[in-house]
Amino acid sequence: MNVIIGTMRNGTRATLRQPRLFTALASSMCSTQTNKPVVAAKMPFRVKVTGGKRYVWCACGHSKKQPFCDGAHRTKAPSISPRLFTPEKDSTLMLCACKQTKNAPYCDGTHFKVLFQDLVSSVKKVFKMNNV
Repeated sequence: MNVIIGTMRNGTRATLRQPRLFTALASSMCSTQTNKPVVAAKMPFRVKVTGGKRYVWCACGHSKKQPFCDGAHRTKAPSISPRLFTPEKDSTLMLCACKQTKNAPYCDGTHFKVLFQDLVSSVKKVFKMNNV
């Protein structure tokens, strides 16, 4: 655990302990570039598309216009390129948001595996924090 010592307004000194979970989260957020996709959402995006129109699906997970690309990969994940696709007809599609699909850009249900891994990871962290 990190210890932060500071002086309060009234002149007293305070010692605060920073939980490990926060430390791990903060250190993982410091990286500016990645070569692995980031989970944009835990569930797929339901999107109405127009047949014959070309779409660019975000493969890195950094786009602010999910599930579509806004060019964020150029600075945050230069090794990951977006996926171009053109639907044959007007339809409603489920586009992958976890970025782990084997059938990009379409959802193949892999997000259930991602959800389960996140749950297991959270439970392990809780038990580690209680044992220390």
